[in-house]
This record gives sequence, structure tokens and C-alpha cells, in this order.
Amino acid sequence: MPLSIPSVRIALAEGRQLEELAEMLIKEGAEPIRCPMLSILDTPDEPAVRQWLQSLYAGQFEMVVFFTGEGVRRLKGFAERGGTLENYRESLSKTPILTRGPKPMMALREMGLIPWRIADAPTTEGVISTLRKESISGKKIGVQLFAPEQALFLEFLRESGAEVSTVLPYVYAPAADTDRVADLIDRIVRSEVDAIVFTSSPQIERLLDVAKERNGVDSLIAALQKICVASVGPIVSRTLEEHHIPITVQPEQGFVMKNLVQHIKRHFAK
Repeated sequence: MPLSIPSVRIALAEGRQLEELAEMLIKEGAEPIRCPMLSILDTPDEPAVRQWLQSLYAGQFEMVVFFTGEGVRRLKGFAERGGTLENYRESLSKTPILTRGPKPMMALREMGLIPWRIADAPTTEGVISTLRKESISGKKIGVQLFAPEQALFLEFLRESGAEVSTVLPYVYAPAADTDRVADLIDRIVRSEVDAIVFTSSPQIERLLDVAKERNGVDSLIAALQKICVASVGPIVSRTLEEHHIPITVQPEQGFVMKNLVQHIKRHFAK
């Protein structure tokens, strides 16, 4: 008989794939608590994205680094709306691509593309470690950022003598209103939540920021230390560790939802 998780209350901070994950948990008998912390929006600086894409189309990049699958898809969306989708795909097919991990690789495969290399580890340090093995001095590298400043990586490129052109194709914005997030915090503190799933570091920061506004950070962290905390990806895990929040479930693969649900099932079966 397959394991199930009847009546387990699981808070979901995910936004983009929220309903798909919720439906999978419902089928297992769990009770999802939907509270998307953030939504992902196209950057308001569209001219900067267009300029970066034009450099890509002109063959100016000797390498492209993709940090996120969301970045690959957002740039694809800008290209499609601008009538240059085929240019986007063709230009990437001619350019060596380094991806931070499996998510951007899967996004590239949706367009029939295969990256030149996947980083040694799915972290910024992993990307740096991979590039240390290459001669990049004097090369122009196109970099898709996922945060306004990625100082460690950009400093490494500059010190290595590379010429860098960056693009930030999306931004985060609050999804659930603050009162809704505060209500989730209260439920966690009252032990009315059995588990919570984090799929990105900004989700954690938003939850803690709302708790801080209400002088409830210590009680929230104490409560999180008593429930099942599922972390998707090493960056999320690092953020949780920095805030002294123990990780209960951490799938060894990327954000493959079936794999995540199986890990949660196994935890509660114990």
C-alpha cells in the first residue's frame, strides 16, 4: 500500500507552481495551506533587456551564463513579444551556455537546446568553480542575474579579466498580502501547521520580514524548529541555516514536485 499523508497541514510558499503542488498533496490526503509569499514579474526595465538580447543576436557573447530557469523563460517571453523568438533560440544554439543547475538546463531543453556545461554544484560558488577551469580573460560573457546585485560572482568575473554584460529579466513582488502572511505565522506559532515548503530564499525572507514587523521573529523560528521544513535547493537550505531553521526534508534533485512529495510522505510515515 503506498504511503499517504492524511490530514497533514502543509503550508506552501511557492507561487508559480502553487496549484500543481497543492493538487498533488491533496491526492495524498494532505491539507495544503496556500500562502504564496512572492510573485515573479517581468522587469520594468524592458529597454535593458532588449539591449542585452540585441547583443546576443549580434553574436557579441562568447559565453552565456544562466542562473535560473525562470530567467531563460522570461527572456524567451521578451523575445517572443518582440518578434525575435527564433533569433533567441538560434543565437543560444551557437553560443556556449553554462547553467547553474538543472532548472535552467530544463528550460533550455524546452527549446531543443543543450547547455555546454552545468556548474560543478548548483550554487554561485559552483559556477565560479567551473569557470576557474576555463580561460575567460578578455572574453565577453552574457550573464542572466536573478538578483539586482550578485557581488561575489561579478567580482570574480572582473578579477578574471572577463568583460561582462548582465541582464535581470524578472523581479520579485509580494504575492499574499501582509495580513495573510501574518495569519500563517500565527498558525505556525499555534502549532496548527505540520509542515512548510520553501522553494526560494526570498520566500523565507518575506516570512521573516513580516514576523519582524510584528516583533514575532523569535517565536516564529522557535515554532519552525518543531515542524517539518522542506527545502528545495542548496541556496534555500543555506538561507534556512543562516536563520537557524532546521531542515527536515531536502530532495537531492531540483524542484521535481513528485520527488518532493515522496520525501514529505516518507517523513510523515516515520
